[in-house]
Amino acid sequence: MPRALPRLPCLLLAAAASCLSPGGAHAETPALFTPDGYRATLYRSPTPQEVAGGTVIDTATLQHLLNQQPRPVLIDVYRRQWLQGRFIEDEPHANLPGSLWLANTGDGQLTPAWQAYFAQNLQRATAGQAQQPLVFYCRSDCWLSWNAVKRAAGLGYSTLYWYRDGVDAWQQANLPVQPAQPVPFP
Repeated sequence: MPRALPRLPCLLLAAAASCLSPGGAHAETPALFTPDGYRATLYRSPTPQEVAGGTVIDTATLQHLLNQQPRPVLIDVYRRQWLQGRFIEDEPHANLPGSLWLANTGDGQLTPAWQAYFAQNLQRATAGQAQQPLVFYCRSDCWLSWNAVKRAAGLGYSTLYWYRDGVDAWQQANLPVQPAQPVPFP
């Protein structure tokens, strides 16, 4: 028995090393993207310069679009905590005046109920017109609006804009925001 004791530290070191090695036991790191191409984690990180199915716009372009006919529908997809069947106001949120806040619809994966919430509210906001201009935004360095543009394109909407720097850029331009509440989830 005394001979086994000197080997104990070596066995512990070997076990620890196997956990740290690339092929050893470790916690699963979630994938950045879902199999169908939506960003699934690290939503607040640098975003790409383009989005499939949409056109990237800046503040000046958005201001121009807001003076055109048909006027685009502004859709904020910033997250709001959802707990026990209701939105929880964890912090005040403001968005661009006249926006429709479809909270959590920019997540990488949506349950069928959240997908229906997104689709039904887009249908209502566009009066069923798939060519109605839609502008999706969140904050700067936020993948939620990128996901939402892709999701809207998948639903057949054809005039999609991604206001990439979102409410942060709007406020930096000293433009007004308004207190916001998300559209109620059924």
